[in-house]
Amino acid sequence: MELWSRVLAPNPGPMTLEGTNTWVLGAGSGPAVVVDPGPDDEGHLDAVASACPDGVATIVLTHHHHDHVEGVAGLVQRTGAQVRAVRHDLCTGPVLRDGDRLDVPAGTLEVLLVPGHTSDSLALLLDDPAGTVLLSGDTVLGRGTTVIAHPDGHLQDYLDSLRRLQQVVRERKVVRVLPGHGPEVERPAEVLAEYLRHRLDRLEQVRSARAGGASTAEEVVAAVYGPLEPVLHGAALRSVRAQLQHLDSDG
Repeated sequence: MELWSRVLAPNPGPMTLEGTNTWVLGAGSGPAVVVDPGPDDEGHLDAVASACPDGVATIVLTHHHHDHVEGVAGLVQRTGAQVRAVRHDLCTGPVLRDGDRLDVPAGTLEVLLVPGHTSDSLALLLDDPAGTVLLSGDTVLGRGTTVIAHPDGHLQDYLDSLRRLQQVVRERKVVRVLPGHGPEVERPAEVLAEYLRHRLDRLEQVRSARAGGASTAEEVVAAVYGPLEPVLHGAALRSVRAQLQHLDSDG
């Protein structure tokens, strides 16, 4: 029996894919751990609470973005669970730090700090009889790539986090990634290698656009991405600003 299940939030969109994945860990064997309650949607929060027949001990937040944390108050109201996160202002329990271990019925969770997508991003390692799984938040998605949005997102931190996750996947023999959005990832080493290649390729495109005369973030977006829908244009603009900051700091 798998130690996890997914409750998919009804908030699909260009940035959230099918919706936010709320992960329920250890349900049926004791008070569960819930990772990312998702949006403040009554039906979704009822479904999450129903998926935890023995209650919820702890809510863990992978980062502070609203599509992951808006439902916290509603789920706390339903379950009385404590909230753990990297940011103290999101917590009702102790702040999470790198290497912390949390009890899950029939398993344990290990906290990995992986800043980059946001300054407070974390991932979680879950030991399962079928093999170790990685809950990645938005650091790795089930489809496509994540946005590094300036100023909270930081490209060098993200590259460092991807390389750390590559090492963790290799050393801990991670067999599956449970992302914040999209389907489960069954080839974690391949996907992480592709993520790193994509970031470095995109950085080279931005560097080339600058060399070709693009002097502002808007001009770089036009040169690298071409025409985009407004919501995607905004994400591309924030991402390019993070890339330009990286290039400027790198000389």
